[in-house]
Amino acid sequence: VVHPVCDASDYLREIGGLMFINDLAKSSVHCIVKEAALFTLGAVAESDVFCQQALCTSRQFEDLLSFLTNKDSNVNLKRMSVYFILVLVSNNSNGQTHVRETGCIGVLLQLFKTALSISEVNLIDENIKQYYQLWSSVCSTLCACVNNPQNDNQKICSSVFPHAKDWLQTCITPEIVRPICSFVGLTVANYSHAQQYFVSVGGLAILTEVLVKLVQNSSTDYSSTKLAIVVTKTLDACVASNFVVGHLLAKYHIVPKLLTLLTNDTLDLGEKCSVILTLGHCTENSGKIWIYFMYFSLLDLNTSVFALHYGFR
Repeated sequence: VVHPVCDASDYLREIGGLMFINDLAKSSVHCIVKEAALFTLGAVAESDVFCQQALCTSRQFEDLLSFLTNKDSNVNLKRMSVYFILVLVSNNSNGQTHVRETGCIGVLLQLFKTALSISEVNLIDENIKQYYQLWSSVCSTLCACVNNPQNDNQKICSSVFPHAKDWLQTCITPEIVRPICSFVGLTVANYSHAQQYFVSVGGLAILTEVLVKLVQNSSTDYSSTKLAIVVTKTLDACVASNFVVGHLLAKYHIVPKLLTLLTNDTLDLGEKCSVILTLGHCTENSGKIWIYFMYFSLLDLNTSVFALHYGFR
């Protein structure tokens, strides 16, 4: 059975529609036309991998770079350009290479730092909200640049860790913490250089402070509990497979907070597993791990995943 969306996308590509819309995005003098064209190209590429491949060229990224750097481009045109880049790099090593080699990733990182003011985050204000939407789209795109497959972009993206730390230190609302945690977690994943750099700029210390605040609020605030899980997963990515960093995390006395979070009745099994695995990485190669394991047993928690992961029998 042919999927109707893919069928339409293929037909558009075969008749030259993609190139026509692409030329329209570059030639039109009207921003609203450019925005509509870029959105359409992104939507088509998102729905059809063959369209993604056809549009994923070095020249395409250079054109998008010009939209992002042109002083006449409005916020929405930049957001559509970022969305199109997101589609082109998602699960696509060629796109991830082009975004690096054309310099697009450098502009995205600059937008990460400047698109939204840390000191003026008021999402009720419609003017500020449009800049937040651009910033959020940039975060999502940077996540796609470093993930599936993991690549050299991780090293480049780690350069903005000091700014990410400042965000976490200043604002712990879900609208800010979730994108930052996704970006940090994917950038440090399985990459010791990025993990250690995040520690060196104080990021790990600030992330643990955020977790402490959220856990303190979790008993009365459901959203704080869910956000604490997001932070926990990011902490796990920061220390996984890196004994040196994991040992440093233990110095922040985070284990009692994780245990408190683990006893929260609102957590589902997957969330409990995330907390347990983070506990394991925090206490790996430590004799104290047996104490924590006994503590789990006393709490009558599901410890099977923990025991299996660490080889307890």
